[in-house]
Amino acid sequence: MGSVQIVTTILAAAITAVAVWLAVRAVLKMVAVIRLGQPAPERFSDKVARARTMLVETAGHTRMLKWGVVGAAHWFVMVGFVVLSLLVLEAYFEVVTTDGGLPIIGHWTIFGLVTEIIGVLGLVGILVLMAIRLRNRPTRPGGRSRFTGSTMWQGYFVEWIVLLVLIFGFVIRGFKVATDHFEFPFWATPVSHAVGAVLPDWADGVSVAAAIKIIISMTWLIVISLNVTMGVAWHRFLAFPNIFFKREPAKPAGSGLGALRPMTSQGKPLDFEEADPEKDQFGVAHVEQFSWKGLLDFSTCTECGRCQSQCPAWNTGKPLSPKLLILSLRDHAYAKAPYLLAGGGKDLTGEEKATQAQLAHLDVLALAEADKPLIGTAEEGGVIDPDVLWSCTTCGACVEQCPVDIEHVDHIVDMRRYQVLIESSFPSEAGVMLRNLENKGNPWGAPQNTREDWTKGLDFEVPRVGEVDDFEYLFWVGCAGAFEDRAKKTTRAVATLLNEAGVTFAILGEGETCSGDPARRIGNEFVFQMLAQQNVETLNEAFEGRDKAKRKIVATCPHCFNTLGNEYGQLGGEFEVVHHTQLLAHLVATGKLTPVQPVDGGVTYHDPCYLGRHNRVFAAPREVLGDAIAGDLTEMPRNSERSFCCGAGGARMWMEEKIGKRINVDRVEEAMATGARTVAVGCPFCSTMLSDGVNGKGAGEQVEVIDVASVLLRSVKPEQPQGGKETAPIGG
Repeated sequence: MGSVQIVTTILAAAITAVAVWLAVRAVLKMVAVIRLGQPAPERFSDKVARARTMLVETAGHTRMLKWGVVGAAHWFVMVGFVVLSLLVLEAYFEVVTTDGGLPIIGHWTIFGLVTEIIGVLGLVGILVLMAIRLRNRPTRPGGRSRFTGSTMWQGYFVEWIVLLVLIFGFVIRGFKVATDHFEFPFWATPVSHAVGAVLPDWADGVSVAAAIKIIISMTWLIVISLNVTMGVAWHRFLAFPNIFFKREPAKPAGSGLGALRPMTSQGKPLDFEEADPEKDQFGVAHVEQFSWKGLLDFSTCTECGRCQSQCPAWNTGKPLSPKLLILSLRDHAYAKAPYLLAGGGKDLTGEEKATQAQLAHLDVLALAEADKPLIGTAEEGGVIDPDVLWSCTTCGACVEQCPVDIEHVDHIVDMRRYQVLIESSFPSEAGVMLRNLENKGNPWGAPQNTREDWTKGLDFEVPRVGEVDDFEYLFWVGCAGAFEDRAKKTTRAVATLLNEAGVTFAILGEGETCSGDPARRIGNEFVFQMLAQQNVETLNEAFEGRDKAKRKIVATCPHCFNTLGNEYGQLGGEFEVVHHTQLLAHLVATGKLTPVQPVDGGVTYHDPCYLGRHNRVFAAPREVLGDAIAGDLTEMPRNSERSFCCGAGGARMWMEEKIGKRINVDRVEEAMATGARTVAVGCPFCSTMLSDGVNGKGAGEQVEVIDVASVLLRSVKPEQPQGGKETAPIGG
């Protein structure tokens, strides 16, 4: 060992010792913060499925590859980080001696070939990612960037570290080639040989380059250890457990889609009949009241901004960015952590749990952070502004896009639950809707005895449950389908088509009440459970004696479809629920309905969030429309899982849109740009919002918004009158 090797060995050992010590300290801190969260015992179920999903999503990059170029580049960088970590380990042998290498595998030609290929592809990948970050930098002219609000120096720092580590990997090999200490043939490592051809025959070059590579790598570890909120770096470790502990590992898409996470206290579902606000947690009022998985979510965010780029609120000038919301919660959690770890915190009555002695040594900044309200305006020092919280449509675009399975919607609704149930703080116009749900059983406050008015004028009898001995489907009409005139056309069209196809069905009529979706999404879990339990009891009675396979419900509203099918099971209601477009597609495919006259004028289809993204029903409505128009749809640029929200979800249907551009107008402009004269929908909320948008653009005579069922009815029965006598719509 020469003098150069002595120096490089000492430097490598010293910086590694410091880096490892700081990294262990950082990991212990992160674990301590995450453990502050509430229990979530359901996250430990089905470990085999969880492990399989984690491996598929990480090794296969299934979620990252939704963005092809970025996903592919990131995959090569990820594989490079994992595999080429062996070359960082090898550098510790190379600082000691110029011909050093990994024991056993370090001299295998296949090892040299694989690491050469991965090194080259990793270089290409990181250069692509750097170019994308620069091209989309927030300061660039023209439009908002998905990186707006991200800590840009951290992204640049990580990317340059990766680039330099990869470069010095080839420099080390190049010096080995130049000094004739390289064990791999040219055919297996051509790039290394090419680098070696331009490097001098410097005997100590290998050790010096290896030391620099170690210093670069350990500098990275030191920097991220001193910045535990540096998600752009820490996600490469935290993504694995975050994906493993996702809510529903078997789901093909984001596990935070579909059903909402039940309202819990101490990890157990809340029973409102026995719940006590002084003993049980109602929603989330403080950051430590999120589950530990929530705190892991916040820590894992990589600040990539995919969620932000797809969010309808953000894209129409509203203050909500799912990314910035998660980052705010993350920064608040870690800033408040010293206070919480010292024993601080408020009990459910608002009393301080820690003694003065426990808090005496704390930094004033931690104490100041502890005093911040979780929801509050800038003047109040709030972590999350109320306008941010109430801008969410719960469309799920953020969850769909997140590559590390953060469950944004669950966290937003948990915060809403506390605001609604305990603080009674929510947009005033939504109060009318909630009172109507409690008193009238529907959000519009329409009389219950008018629920069956849509049946008047039909040329066939619509049977009620109890009036017929048997039926194949219970037709869940929904509040919009019963009371809102535009939606009533859809209800009549579906009933007519089912009758035409010979499908036996029955309705609940006045026995039906609101599914509870708007109450649950706004945060009023109490009203949701009141309505849902009533409906579950009614439905169980209607299906008495049938097994689940014969407890079939068809619904025209995706919100009812989602609630009945995905959430009523939490309350003992097990049903097989289909959306009307699924049933109609089946009836056409089996020849029970036959389109005879193509609908012309061009048709584009708007995917409802709760039908498409939340429940993966993309094909059925397109199949129905394809048969009805005898041709291809004109797709909007944002379609299927990337469909843009109409603006009505998350109970936003009953809240005025006062900030930025109206979401429905943005979507209507996209639909009109296709040139289609018909905008087909599969949701009564979407129908209302897009119709209003079309009328607002003064295009009501040129563009028609109509449900898929009505399009099909025009093709199956061209002579069929559409909807009967018009009256003014209720609400909307």
